Amino acid sequence: MRKLVALSILGLLVLVLLPSALPAQPKAWRIGLFHVGLDHVPPSLEPLREGLKALGYEQGKNLYFDWRNLPDEDAARETAKEFVRNRVDLIVAFESQTVRAAKAATTEIPIVFLHVSDPVAEGFVKSLARPGGNLTGFVTWPISPAKWVELFREIIPGLRRLLVLVDPEDPLAPGELGEVRRAAALLKLQLVEREATSQADIERVFAAVKRGAVDGVFTAGQTLRAKFSALLVRLASEKRLPLASHRKEWVEQGALFSYGPDLAGIGREAAPYVDKILKGAKPGDLPVPQPTRFELVINLRTAKALGLTIPRPVVERADKVIQ
Repeated sequence: MRKLVALSILGLLVLVLLPSALPAQPKAWRIGLFHVGLDHVPPSLEPLREGLKALGYEQGKNLYFDWRNLPDEDAARETAKEFVRNRVDLIVAFESQTVRAAKAATTEIPIVFLHVSDPVAEGFVKSLARPGGNLTGFVTWPISPAKWVELFREIIPGLRRLLVLVDPEDPLAPGELGEVRRAAALLKLQLVEREATSQADIERVFAAVKRGAVDGVFTAGQTLRAKFSALLVRLASEKRLPLASHRKEWVEQGALFSYGPDLAGIGREAAPYVDKILKGAKPGDLPVPQPTRFELVINLRTAKALGLTIPRPVVERADKVIQ
């Protein structure tokens, strides 16, 4: 009997002490990631995943991604609220529409933003050096729209009339449009401004363009570029109009040229920021970097199809030329 009691006590002690003897299980971090623009996936997404994997985060083991690609900002607002209800550990917001949604949904969950133009002007952070609050991230487009217009004129010396698409619901559009107007005045360009918010709006604008009425297409504001990149490339191609772009991926699909940073590289740079925050760093203490290198990419196949001859000095200056 004594032996049975002793064995029972020993068994209880083992049950009590065993959990503390086992190694602690690693925390499984949950990250909500979202983007507005159904016709493409941000080129920075996969490099961000790869960067986190290199830092020891493995999907399904110690990391769970909840990735959403969304049609509009209304959907982004609902998704941000869902991320908060699901108590994700961190939110990654790809472009201003999702950043606005995430910022409105939480002041506690850390937010890392990518692909924004001016996070201070948009009210996302207090300053680039000291963001403050629960947001930090990366400036992707510190380029004046005037620069794209100037490049457009260099690439097509005969450019005279420029179709400019503007989303009246985009908070960034008025500022960009103002810069485009000032550049056009200096270059003696005539702007043909048209408002568009939906796919149907864009299709109507292009359908109404008569042959020879404009010499090129440009978008002012981030919303249209984020949501309808493939549509804009296709419609411009169908109308035989050169399209200026902010991403080399557009040029690979048929746009005439792009000028901007390497988006994949920004995804890789974001991985250590996510890692630092998950390990306890405060987003408000992490400065917001700006890209220092920009690529000019030109599609000579598109130029040939449109009957354009791009000046050789411009082609030689390009970082990448699609033949």
